[in-house]
Amino acid sequence: MTRLMTSPLALAAAFGALAVTACSSAAPTAVPASYLQGTPLDRNAITVAKRTEFLEIDIHPAASQLSLSDKARIQNFVASYRSVGHGPLIMSLPESSANPQLAVSAVVEAREIAWENGIEYEEISGSSHGADSTVSEPLILAYQAYDAIAPDCPSLAAINMADISSNNEMPTLGCAVRTNLAAMIADPADLLGQRSLDEGDSLRRSTILGKFRDGEATGAERSQDESGAVSTAVGN
Repeated sequence: MTRLMTSPLALAAAFGALAVTACSSAAPTAVPASYLQGTPLDRNAITVAKRTEFLEIDIHPAASQLSLSDKARIQNFVASYRSVGHGPLIMSLPESSANPQLAVSAVVEAREIAWENGIEYEEISGSSHGADSTVSEPLILAYQAYDAIAPDCPSLAAINMADISSNNEMPTLGCAVRTNLAAMIADPADLLGQRSLDEGDSLRRSTILGKFRDGEATGAERSQDESGAVSTAVGN
């Protein structure tokens, strides 16, 4: 019986040749180029588009004040701005108006309505328009908002579900999730990045730290209705 003697050096050379052969093999042709970049969520991304919302309030020549319906429209517009608006709330005074006195008072009243609905005066930006117009221009309110645009999901009818030539995920993977997210998100601007934090209350912070240093309770005292125990809340 003949035994083949192989040196460790020869074995290492043989395994090295096999490794080189394996590495030199071409990538599977069934893998699309797009699958080699990013993830399914990158391929089915939500896009965010900016838009401008407008509200026009007609200035009637014979009126002395805004109508109740116009006031309600301004209130609804301000509520929408507070919910999804970004940047300043623009109020543009018409320079060409058949009733200049009402035009000015309408801007003042619109600012008051905004204030009553939680909009600070610093958030309102004044402007004017229609200086060269030959017709009576309306009062214009405007603000910027964002829309979430869902990805265009491929049709399942165009996908060959029986194709198992590769282990690739389907091109529709994650698309339905992104579409639902685009429909549900309250403010699409949140997809662009995190919001800035409001400044802290320095006076309140100083008060709390002072109580902490003095060993006093930093929380507000609870009323009798807020305090209780199971033994007292539930009768025996």
